[in-house]
This record gives sequence, structure tokens and C-alpha cells, in this order.
Amino acid sequence: MLTRRNLIAAAGLAGTGLNALAQFRVEISGVGATQVPIAIPRFRDEDKLSQQVSAIVRADLERSGFFRPIDANGAALDETARPAMSEWRARNVDALAAGSVQRLADGRVDVRFKLWDVVKGSDLGGQASAVDPADLRLAAHRIADYIYEKLTGDKGVFSTRIAYVTRGGGRYTLRVADADGEGGQVALNSPEPIISPAWSPDGRELAYVSFESQKAVIYTQEVMSGKRRAIANFRGSNSAPAWSTDGRTLAATLSREGGSQLFLMDGNGGNVRRLTSSSAIDTEPCFSVDGRIYFVSDRGGGPQVYRVASGGGAAVERVTFAGSYNISPAVSPDGRTLAYVTRQGNAFKLQTLDLSTPGAQPATLTDTGDDESPSFAPNGKLIIYATRAGGRDVLMTTTLDGRIKARLVSTTADVREPTWGPYGR
Repeated sequence: MLTRRNLIAAAGLAGTGLNALAQFRVEISGVGATQVPIAIPRFRDEDKLSQQVSAIVRADLERSGFFRPIDANGAALDETARPAMSEWRARNVDALAAGSVQRLADGRVDVRFKLWDVVKGSDLGGQASAVDPADLRLAAHRIADYIYEKLTGDKGVFSTRIAYVTRGGGRYTLRVADADGEGGQVALNSPEPIISPAWSPDGRELAYVSFESQKAVIYTQEVMSGKRRAIANFRGSNSAPAWSTDGRTLAATLSREGGSQLFLMDGNGGNVRRLTSSSAIDTEPCFSVDGRIYFVSDRGGGPQVYRVASGGGAAVERVTFAGSYNISPAVSPDGRTLAYVTRQGNAFKLQTLDLSTPGAQPATLTDTGDDESPSFAPNGKLIIYATRAGGRDVLMTTTLDGRIKARLVSTTADVREPTWGPYGR
């Protein structure tokens, strides 16, 4: 499959819109260092609906690495219950969530839940919302977000979205889905490769590279309407788009002046200005919250990660030193952690580096050998990446310590090039 690591020229394009796609399933492995034991009984009357809200909430929380679901043993509870806390404590449960679903006369579904701190015996509140049946998954993800924030103090990311590229049946498809890989929609369908999708900070647009003109051209596309336009179609190659944190600027790798160098442009493709000037290949830019741009360059021989001020003028600084081949940088939302892919022998593995600690050594998070395209969740607690497992190209998420991994297993196609969207939906 064509990816950022093995660019192969191709051409042609067809079809836009947001259409349904086949579902994923999630396989979770590993044991976290500290996990909250939580029980979530089946929501009252959820068996009458197409989506099992409680199961979605449990899977979200388990995938985060911070929770360990405890079997509720068929307990019949909803948001109106007064749980016997001593009985739940005897089951080694620290937190309990229960709720109900009810179809309303207008066709919507009333979704309610409540959360309890079993250890303290306290009510932690809850929510009630009336949603379209098509939005039941989103409602469940928002419940998981509420629980996650109440019990960890950090904002949940389960109701955010991801984008990725699939290949199957001789076609490439850019897709947008829930953070667990389910509920996917087709954003772009093409007989030719699509690579390097990147979310705008407001979640309204995707930038990506398409090969419809017998070369790499950068497009931006509105997620809801499907409206798209080419913003970088210069002589030579146009690749690796990345949005600034304020959404006003895009960085990209252009070869319009000879060689592959970093350029900046306005979000509409105007005001193009050169950022780096070297005889090397400079590519794969990504913005950090501190205003710097991390990128890959072979100016020192093999590819390594460097950084430079987005305003230019400052000296380029090398960031990675361990290993001879480091690519695909991604910076955490707080700017403290760098994720990237390193080559170890013939294997490509996901690593992280603590940017806030001088002299820190990289940590390898995976035991797979074909990792690509790391992207942080907007709360910085998870990383999504592509790899190969079981003879298929798949997506996985991992906690930053590598202890909990979730495999999003596609039932229909090879999957690569993931990017995690921002908050807000």
C-alpha cells in the first residue's frame, strides 16, 4: 500500500461525499500499571436498540488503559437506582455507572446515566440527552468522556474522530470514523493512492495528498460538505501537509524550486514562502504548541528529526540522535512528547522521546515491525498508528507507556495513514 514511507507515483480520482462503510472491532491487550475497577451493567432496555450503549462505554474506557471493567453479573440498575455500595466494594469495584435508553414518540432515543464513586459512596452526577438513533454511538462515547474526566481529571477523547486511508478492491478510500474506528464515513473514494491526511485544528477540514494529476498534489476538503480544492499544485512534488495549531497556516514539502524543502502557506494556498534551505531532503513537518516545526531531514546523512522556529530565521536543531533512521514525527498537544518511527534492523517501530527532559532516551512502545504514521489523541494520552499484524495492514492505539494496545481490525480492507482529529463535534 502506498504510504508516506514508500511514495509511488500514481494517478486518477473519483467520488466524494460521506457514505457509510464497514465496521471495525477492537481487540485490547496488555495490563496497565494503575487501573480503576469499574462496573457498567447493561443499560435498561438497550437490548431493544441496534447499539449496546453500555458495551461501547466499557470498550472505550478499557481502551484508554486507565480502567479495568468488572463483570456486573447481570445487575439490574439504572440511573434512578440507589446502589448498595458495600456490596459493590465487596466485588472490588471502585466506580459504578448505570443508565437507561428509551425510544421517544418522535423517534429519538432518550439516553440517561449516572456515575457513582463506590469507595467514597458518593454520587458523581450524570447526563440525559435525546438523540437520533443514528447518534447512539456518539451518545455512548460522550458518556465515556464524562466518566473518564470525572475519574481521571483529564478530558476524554472517545467522542472525537479519526481519519485514515483504506485500500481494498483496487481502490483507495479516505475515511472519517469515531475514535474507536466504528461508524465510519467515506470522505473520498479513488482508484489511485491518497496519503498524508491531516485534520485542521477546528475539525472542519482535512488536508491530504492525492495523485490524480500523475504527481502528488495537496488538497483541502470540508469534512461535512465534501467541497475540496487543490492548494498546492506546483511544478514537481507537493506533499506532507500539516496544519499550524491556530489553523491559519499549512506547512508542506514542495520541490518547486528544486529539491524537497519545507514551505509555509496560508490555509487557502496563498502567500507561499520557503522555510528551510538546504541541499538535503526536508519533509514530514508537524507543528508544536510552542510555535516550532518538527520535521525529517537527511542533512546529517540518514533521516533524523529536527526542529525549527515556524517564523524561520532561527538555526535548525537536531532532536533525535539514537538510531540511524528516524522518521514520521508527531508532537503531543502539550509539546512535551515526541512520537516517531525508528528503524531497528529491518523493522520499523514506534518510539517516544521526552522533550522536556534534556538527555532523555527514547522508549520503544511496540513489538511489531512495520509501524507508521503516529498521531496523538487531543488529550495526549493515546497514540494511534498503523502497523502490520496477522498479514493485514491495521490501525492500533497505545498508551504512552506502551502497556495497553487496542487493535482496530478492519473487516474489509488494509488500513493505513491514521490521523486523530481534535475536540469538538
